Amino acid sequence: MAKKSAYRCRPGVWVQSLWILLVAGIALILSACSSSGANAAGTPGTPKGGRKGMGGDAPVTVAVAVTKDVPVEVQVIGNVEAYSTISVRAQVTGELTKAYFQEGDYIKKGDLLFSIDRRPLEAALNQAIANATRDQAALGQVQANLARDTAQAQYADAQATRYAQLFQDKVVSKDQAEQFRTTAAAANQAVAADNAAIESAKANIGASTAAVDNARVQLSYTEIRSPIDGRTGNFTVKQGNVVMANSMELTTITQIEPIYVTFAVPESQLPAIKRYMAEGKLPVRARPQDDSGAEEETGVLTFVDNAVDVTTGTIKLKGTFANTDHKLWPGQFVRVVLRLSTQHNAVTVPNEAVMTGQNGSYVYILKPDRTVDSQPVTTGARVNQDMVIEKGLQPGDTVVTEGQLRLAPGSRVVVRTASTGAGRGSGEGGGAPGGSGAPQGKTGRRGPKS
Repeated sequence: MAKKSAYRCRPGVWVQSLWILLVAGIALILSACSSSGANAAGTPGTPKGGRKGMGGDAPVTVAVAVTKDVPVEVQVIGNVEAYSTISVRAQVTGELTKAYFQEGDYIKKGDLLFSIDRRPLEAALNQAIANATRDQAALGQVQANLARDTAQAQYADAQATRYAQLFQDKVVSKDQAEQFRTTAAAANQAVAADNAAIESAKANIGASTAAVDNARVQLSYTEIRSPIDGRTGNFTVKQGNVVMANSMELTTITQIEPIYVTFAVPESQLPAIKRYMAEGKLPVRARPQDDSGAEEETGVLTFVDNAVDVTTGTIKLKGTFANTDHKLWPGQFVRVVLRLSTQHNAVTVPNEAVMTGQNGSYVYILKPDRTVDSQPVTTGARVNQDMVIEKGLQPGDTVVTEGQLRLAPGSRVVVRTASTGAGRGSGEGGGAPGGSGAPQGKTGRRGPKS
C-alpha cells in the first residue's frame, strides 16, 4: 500500500515544477522588454538626438584665432665646429725638454708651449756666424788686392804711353815699347780678376748670412709657441722623449672664441635665404640638443656653401657665435634656429586645433548656434605652440582645440572651458564638464533658451 501511495504523488510534483519554470520564463521576458524600451526612449547623455540638444552635446575646448607678428624661421639640427684647429708639431729634431702648460688649459697667442734641446742648434748657429765672419774677412783681402793691382795697372799704363811716344821719336826700340804695353795689359787683367774675386766674396758673404739666418730660425724652433688663442688637448709626447721634425703631433689647439655652428637646410629654402641675406645679416640661435632649458646662444649666418649636396638635397650653412661663456663645444649637436624674416599680422591658432584629413588640413569652427562646421585651411609655419593659418580662417573665428574625434559637421557641442574667450558658449559650458550623461542633457536643454 505504501508503494502505491508514492506512485500517485508523482504527477502532482511534476505539474508544480512545470508551473515554476513557466513563471520564471515570463518574468525574464518582461525584464528584457523593459530594458529594450528604456534604450529605445533614449537616456540623457547618449549621442541620439545630439544635434537637437536632447542630451548628446559633445564637450569641447575652444580657442579664438588671433593675429600676431610671427617669425619666419628654419629649425634644424646642427653641430658645433671649432673656428680653427691647430696640430702642434716639432719643426726640428731633438729632445723635448719641457712643457709649459697643463692638458686642457686655455692659452693665448704667443704663449710658450714646449721647449726642445737647443744646444746642437746653438753650435750650428755659432759655426754659421764664424763662416760669415771668415767670408767678410776674405772680402776685405780681395778689396785690398784690387786697390794694389789698380795702382800698378795705372803705373803700367802710364809707362806704356811714355814708351810708345819715345818709340815714335826713335828714342827707344819697338821691343821696349811693346814690353811696357804688355805689362800694362797684364796689370789691367789683374784688376779685372780682383773685381771678380770681390763679387765672389760678396756672394760667399750672402750665403754665410743666409746660413746664419737659417740657423737662427732653426734655433727659434726649439721654443714652440701657440699661434692662436684656444684650448689645448692632451699630450701625445711626454717630456724627455726625442721628437722628429714634422712627424710627431705633440698636442692640438682648438679655437672656441668665436666658434662655428654648422647645419644643413633643404635646397628649397636656398632662394629665401639668399633673398633675406641680401637685405642684412640673418640671426642664428643655437642651444644644446639634450638641454631644453638652456639659454640660446645668438650668432649670425656667415657662410653658405657653394654647392648643394646632391645625395641629400641640402646645402651647408655656418653661423658664427662669439661663445664668450664657452657654452658651445666643438663636436656638440645643437638645435639651430635660423630666422629669415618676420610675418606681420599672421592669423594663428593653437597647434592642436589643426586636424589632417584625406583632403588636407582642416579645423572645426564653432558657430553661434553651438554647432560646428569643418573648415579646410592652409597652414604655414609653426611657432612654439601656435600654427600660422595662411588661408581659411579670419581673426576672431572660434575653433575647437580638444574633442574633435567626437565631432562631425553639424554636431552640437558644449564648451568645457573658456580658452581665450569663447563668448556665450563659454558660460554655458561651465556646468557641463563632460562627466555623467545627466548634466550634459540638462545643459543641452538649456542651450536653445540662451
